Amino acid sequence: MADLDMNNLNALVGKMLGDLGGAFSVPTVRIGFRLGLFKALADAGPLSAAALAQRTGLAERYVREWAMAQACNGYVSLDPGTGAFFLTPEQAMVFVNEDSPVYLAGAFDLAAAMIEGEPKVEAAFRNGGGVAWGDSAGCLFCAVGAFFRPGYVNAIVQAWLPALDGMVPALERGVRVADIGCGVGFSTLLMAQAFPNSQFIGYDFHGPSIEQANAHAAAHGIADRVRFVTMAAKDIADRDFDLVTMFDCLHDMGDPRGCAAHIKGMLKPDGRWMLVEPIAGDNPGDAVGNPVSRLYYNASTMICVPTSMAQEVGEALGAQAGEARLTEVLKGAGFGHVHRATEGPFNMVLEARP
Repeated sequence: MADLDMNNLNALVGKMLGDLGGAFSVPTVRIGFRLGLFKALADAGPLSAAALAQRTGLAERYVREWAMAQACNGYVSLDPGTGAFFLTPEQAMVFVNEDSPVYLAGAFDLAAAMIEGEPKVEAAFRNGGGVAWGDSAGCLFCAVGAFFRPGYVNAIVQAWLPALDGMVPALERGVRVADIGCGVGFSTLLMAQAFPNSQFIGYDFHGPSIEQANAHAAAHGIADRVRFVTMAAKDIADRDFDLVTMFDCLHDMGDPRGCAAHIKGMLKPDGRWMLVEPIAGDNPGDAVGNPVSRLYYNASTMICVPTSMAQEVGEALGAQAGEARLTEVLKGAGFGHVHRATEGPFNMVLEARP
């Protein structure tokens, strides 16, 4: 065994303390979301632990320990002079404002879902099989939808669609759009609300997700011009779409190449495919030390690769496939023009044309 470098060891242990503190925070933060503790502090803070407990109707001893845990996390603030707890505007962006681009309730639910699914994924490590979408945890699909929603709320209409030249005017006039892998429907509904003259169909192979999507459409009063269908991508028979969108899901599919070829056949000759995928470098070394890649590689290990491996072909692109590999998949399916239209801190947007 090589001699230990104590400086390196101490640095690693210090990093691990920070990482474990974040991991230990997952259940307490989820409790804070579900019981309205963060919201109460945002609405009425600063509050003592006793006042926070009274406002939320919860047991004071638990609330006091919870509030100190969040203060130690840095997720709420503590006035040491008065002992009162409060949220800064920045903390409220993360823990209270549901339409903030950095609202992270879904991220904590996703972490919990990955822990719940751990035994099934471990079994897949041993047998080389997969874990079907929806099977690894009780409501993984809910957590994934909630995780991606803030980004979609702040980017689809404002940045991603405008990055496709002429697409926004076309949507305003009225076109046919297929949103494949729509999940619980957040992406489809955001587009349908923004462009009332266009028609939208959301497709997903997971029935419970489509049930939620249809319920969301009815609740928003737009079920007359957006509908959701339970169907695998390669089984879609509808054709002549002006635009196909796919948000954070091609890499989850068992046969992304077959799906890409099928999508080409769904488009009009001048139609376009907007493919949104997690941002990633093309070389593995680019990911090391990158906090976004760290999140995506861990999620990909626990969710994306097992999901793909449970389907036919099981190519398992993974959530960090990178632009070069994705472009190769699309061009191999017959798309003559593929380019990165835009990007954000968590996603890249590729435009593909026949």
